[in-house]
Amino acid sequence: MMTHDQYLATRRFTALDGVRAIAAVLVVVFHYGGPNWERANGWIGVHLFFVLSGFLITTLALREEARNGRISLAEFYIRRAFRILPVYYVVLGVVVVFAYLRGMGLRHSGILAALPWNAAFVGEFHQMTMFGQAWTLGVEQKFYLVWPLLAFGVGALGFVKRLSLALGLVVAMLAMISFLPYATSYSPILIGCALAIALHHRKGFAALRVFTHPAVGLVVAAALITVQTTFAEIGELLGDKNGAITSTIYIVLAALLVPSLVAGGPLAWVLSLRPMRFIGERSYSLYLMQGVVAVALAGAIPQFAPHRLLTAVAVTIVGLLAADLLYRWVEVPMMDVGRRIIARRRDRKTAPAAEVAEPALVTA
Repeated sequence: MMTHDQYLATRRFTALDGVRAIAAVLVVVFHYGGPNWERANGWIGVHLFFVLSGFLITTLALREEARNGRISLAEFYIRRAFRILPVYYVVLGVVVVFAYLRGMGLRHSGILAALPWNAAFVGEFHQMTMFGQAWTLGVEQKFYLVWPLLAFGVGALGFVKRLSLALGLVVAMLAMISFLPYATSYSPILIGCALAIALHHRKGFAALRVFTHPAVGLVVAAALITVQTTFAEIGELLGDKNGAITSTIYIVLAALLVPSLVAGGPLAWVLSLRPMRFIGERSYSLYLMQGVVAVALAGAIPQFAPHRLLTAVAVTIVGLLAADLLYRWVEVPMMDVGRRIIARRRDRKTAPAAEVAEPALVTA
């Protein structure tokens, strides 16, 4: 099993790219695989993205705080802006232009009405044709805006207070489900945050260390897959009408899988293979492009119009080709721009060279 010192010394969590690859493909299969793939419950794959986002963002912040005594909120927001915004707006523009060229009618299709909402990252309240899945980005963006201020910007919080804050917010979000439907979407992110806080602290890591064992990781993965494929049945068994209990079980299992993937082992090795990393690195663009790719394929090749496995495979392959272009031409260059801006800010403050390098964790 991994030690706490080994965990803190680990600079890249490559297996998490494989998790994002699986999550992204599950979402595509759920959307376009047809009724035969309903039991895959790919929609819940979004929760994997959320857990990883909370875990990675908070881990980066905690490690920066440990190095420098505090985190730079300005640098955090610069990194997030150049990671999320450029490709998001490029794909949003592609959707609008594609709809216009196909003669769909921007007003008739509802795209024009939904555009301001999606441009402002509140698409969960007004989803857009071919871009409906982007509501999750609205959830994440609001998390990115608020969480660093609460956990790192208000004042120095100790381990207990910071962990209590994360868990308290989880309970608050679950309690608000009846009043705010998307409140439950923040729970997986916050559980990911709580995991990061626990693992960063020596006592918290000791409590969770058993989950770094590869065999325990396989058991957790098996339980996770079981919940994923029998979600409705488990919900009925528990009398879980709105799915909140079953979703929380799934989210907790997803979080408990992370320590074993960070520590290594057979499952981590598989998820770290080059094809898995390739898809995982491009999962953001694939996730954004799936709608427009599906419509384009259905229009060009009628055989891909019905939702079935062949359609899902085609959307995944073509979507990955498009995602690769976006990753190379938009995502990576714009992340580099963000890093250069941060480096120039630090140079003006005469920051030591050791502080200029950004931690090499998997980008959230």
